[in-house]
Amino acid sequence: MDLTKRYGDVSALEHVHIQVHRGEIYAFLGLNGAGKTTTIRLLLGMMRPTSGYVDVLGVRVGPGSESLWRSVGHMVESAVAYPELTVIENLEHARRLYDLPDAGVVARVIDRLGLREYAERQAGTLSLGNLQRLGLARALLPEPDLLVLDEPANGLDPAGVVEVRELLRGLARERGVTVFMSSHVLTEVDRVATRVGIIHRGRMLEELTAAELDRLRRRRLEIGARDLEAASRVLRAAGFDPVQGAGRDGIRLEISEDRALEHPDEIARLLVEAGVPPLRLAIAQEDIEEHFLRLTGAGES
Repeated sequence: MDLTKRYGDVSALEHVHIQVHRGEIYAFLGLNGAGKTTTIRLLLGMMRPTSGYVDVLGVRVGPGSESLWRSVGHMVESAVAYPELTVIENLEHARRLYDLPDAGVVARVIDRLGLREYAERQAGTLSLGNLQRLGLARALLPEPDLLVLDEPANGLDPAGVVEVRELLRGLARERGVTVFMSSHVLTEVDRVATRVGIIHRGRMLEELTAAELDRLRRRRLEIGARDLEAASRVLRAAGFDPVQGAGRDGIRLEISEDRALEHPDEIARLLVEAGVPPLRLAIAQEDIEEHFLRLTGAGES
């Protein structure tokens, strides 16, 4: 793959290599402008790379690969529909473009995405969430082997987000569909992705399976006290290296050393004996949002 895309002197992607396996739900993460949508457009043959190549389902993307797209469903950046056409009419139009002989596929995908009560409504009158459902329905029409989705949960209410999560899980588990998705909803990525790639300023920073991500997340002992300065002095005198961190419950001390994580009771004893008893003592682990922000530096002020 080794994709590079430049616009004059501006580099959008630099030597990006991604390999996605059949049946995976691959989450592609990055800040705005990191190169996610550019990568997706290259994957779908919507633009040509400055250098490198793309293979999709074993076929090299380029001239002569037209038949490939009957096996690929996609939604890029935002759902697109003809606003004056109804939901059914939009999907019928898409069915004919895909050259799908089974007219019943439209009814099935409408039911799958919960669009039955909006079937006769013009797309231009739909809410953002239901327009997103229509975009997902269109992507699912050809019963694809590969589903490429740019922000699939955009505009959906919490119930809709859960529905899409279960839909993607079911497609991957039951039909072996490969899902490649970008998303800003990192807590949802944490629940659904089997592999994660993180891109930053056009370069891949990290690619991890869900199990590897779980192992690499930093664990820490969080300590709350009325006098954090005094608590910090006590811990430093005992050979620990506490740092201040901020959480939903205010400023706290954090220690990431193994000795503290394995023996938090020793920390409690030191502080109690020094007259600075802890108000809170808990072992915490990063979630995917914290890991992402730390890796990209986005959480730094």
